Amino acid sequence: MINKILALKYRPQEFKDLIGQEIMAQTIINAIKLGKTPNAYLLTGIRGVGKTTTARLIAKALNCTKNFSSGEKCKESENCHCKEIVGSNHMDVLEMDAASKTGIDDVRELIENSKYSPTSAKFKIFIIDEVHMLSKQAFNGLLKTLEEPPQSLKFILATTEVRKIPVTILSRCQRFDLKRVSIEQLCVHLKKIALKEKGNITDDAIRLIASTSEGSVRDSISLLDRALISQSIDEKKAIEEKDVREMLGLSDKSKVIELFKEVLNGKEKEASKYLKELINDGLDAKNFLNDILEILYLFSRRINLGPIEKDMSISESELKMIDDYSKDIDMQDIGLFWQLTIKTLDDLKIVGNENIVIEMYIMQMVHLKNLDEYKTYNADKNLNNETQQNLIGKKIEKEDMDDKISNQIKNQLKSTDQIKPNPVKISGEFEKTKIEITSFNDLVDLANKEKEIELKYDLERNVKLVSFNKGKINICFNESLNKNFIKNLSEKLLKWTGERWIITLSKNTEAKSIYEKNQESKNNLIEVFRDSKIAKEIEAAFPDAELIDVQNSEE
Repeated sequence: MINKILALKYRPQEFKDLIGQEIMAQTIINAIKLGKTPNAYLLTGIRGVGKTTTARLIAKALNCTKNFSSGEKCKESENCHCKEIVGSNHMDVLEMDAASKTGIDDVRELIENSKYSPTSAKFKIFIIDEVHMLSKQAFNGLLKTLEEPPQSLKFILATTEVRKIPVTILSRCQRFDLKRVSIEQLCVHLKKIALKEKGNITDDAIRLIASTSEGSVRDSISLLDRALISQSIDEKKAIEEKDVREMLGLSDKSKVIELFKEVLNGKEKEASKYLKELINDGLDAKNFLNDILEILYLFSRRINLGPIEKDMSISESELKMIDDYSKDIDMQDIGLFWQLTIKTLDDLKIVGNENIVIEMYIMQMVHLKNLDEYKTYNADKNLNNETQQNLIGKKIEKEDMDDKISNQIKNQLKSTDQIKPNPVKISGEFEKTKIEITSFNDLVDLANKEKEIELKYDLERNVKLVSFNKGKINICFNESLNKNFIKNLSEKLLKWTGERWIITLSKNTEAKSIYEKNQESKNNLIEVFRDSKIAKEIEAAFPDAELIDVQNSEE
């Protein structure tokens, strides 16, 4: 007897065996019992949730000589269609892989076959797997037959990419969405299989397999199969969570959280030590970064929603660690870490050595967190000049980091929640060139004086002033604004005034730029002059003349 892999061996043979799809199964059973089956079924969902299995179960339920929908089973000696349908060799149940047969010629052959009545079964059934792979012409050729098939013909379409299917096809099918199976249900199912296979595996290992499979039953059973094969060498030893992690190249989540704690504490050496341990354990860089994203998500839940309830995907000890370490991080840090992690995932596609990418990532995270230490550096009035200059350098580095992280102007603007009552003053060399700027016009004039033409142009034409106070400018802008405007203006204000200014974004749509105000004033002046006596005399003397501008004698 040939040993089947567990995913095939434990494939559902009845509707009640489908886990996580109870509502869908009951709906299909009710329709078959009432004799209200559709012309075409459409089964959608991720890989491994039971689309093809459900299609075969429907075929069995429609053609079984017994009452299959009620759970009545066929005997071995009886001449029934179920065994042949399961083996994919029934003459009236045709399974077509649309990934390999995508053209109109394949569909024409299918349509020709549909004209003939079933040879032995009650219904002729066409199961088309990965139907989204069909060409546009093939879909169009299928439309008429799909809408009005012969009475004895049923279509069952299965796909993982339902959005790629034309609406004209969707409207002719009865659609069923197969859900991802929950971790709890997968754990129960895997325990039953492990018990039947006499496998010695711990609950923690099963839980890790279930969470790694991402809701796919087939994936989870395949991973269990791998784990049980590795255990068969030494049957006395139970398969533990660490064994599964080594098998899959997953990092120990507790170690990852410990590493993250050292990052939050700014301890680069300790964080690197944990990283080396994980690399020695067979760390997979992509899985590691996904673990970091999951931990960041858990931290954000803890900060915003309070204590996390017991979850199958995380242990109690890990929950306690998250509760303890969440005091050292805020949502601003989580947002920066999240963006850096996403960027590092892209870097993995470019850099050949994954370990170098991960080590650089950890160092960047440590320094990114350390930047927070310099937010209140001016509080200590007794700092010596050398220390102050070091802190200034760190502050400027933080701005450069922010500019690298964001390419959008809005991301360069600080939110109003971060606004301090007074501008931060920086002592040192900036005080030597301190200039007072008391109004927006002073700022424009200064930009002109310093020959910052691009900045002056943006201030006059693309920026609309909402309010101006010392140390704070509130603006809105148009689409033509230079993408580096905020950075340039902040640097110039710091250089000219010796103070760091806060620039905020307003949604005021009524504000106008200096250029727009000047144009409006000029238009009003032209209208007033046009009604004057001298303008009318000029118009009478020169009928073809056109008034385009008015200037006073000083100009």
